[in-house]
Amino acid sequence: MAITDDAPLTTSKDNDASRQAAAAFADPKGSSLVGRTVTINKPREELFAYWRDFSNLAHFMDNVERIDVLDERCSHWVVKAPAGRTVEWDAVITRETKDEVLEWSSAEGADVPNSGKVEFTEAQGGRGTIVTATILYDPPGGVVGKVIAKLFQREPAMQARRDLRRFKQLMETGELATAARTRADLQKEKV
Repeated sequence: MAITDDAPLTTSKDNDASRQAAAAFADPKGSSLVGRTVTINKPREELFAYWRDFSNLAHFMDNVERIDVLDERCSHWVVKAPAGRTVEWDAVITRETKDEVLEWSSAEGADVPNSGKVEFTEAQGGRGTIVTATILYDPPGGVVGKVIAKLFQREPAMQARRDLRRFKQLMETGELATAARTRADLQKEKV
């Protein structure tokens, strides 16, 4: 099978392509689809292993306050929301192919029903790994909630782009750049 560097369906503005991408989920939850891709100059096995340890995700996902690993398949997420609030849910892994794909879905009763997957594909020409994150979600408060989230920079499409960039930075350099000059500045950035 030939590996291509084509953009994923989730980046298409074509509604049919987006519906097709959403239908590929094992347990789809949500009506808004977000997909982002980044190429990282690291082997996919290393990137997959780092991501698979969900406790690592709060290191580069800006809105994630914490992820409690409950067992091999389940985790509890606490995520920042607009106006100083948080939303929470339990996530269950619905599909896993070692070093290639992780797919999850929120459990019943989630503040934000969601499904997602992260795919790790070798880039052509030895350029590293293409990491594609796809999220299907229902924003709290519907369309109005989505607009409010966008205003507060908490909307998943914005956050996915930033988080993947931060993941790339962390994996390639070992650290995350910040504008903070002191610990106090750093704490203010995290709010």
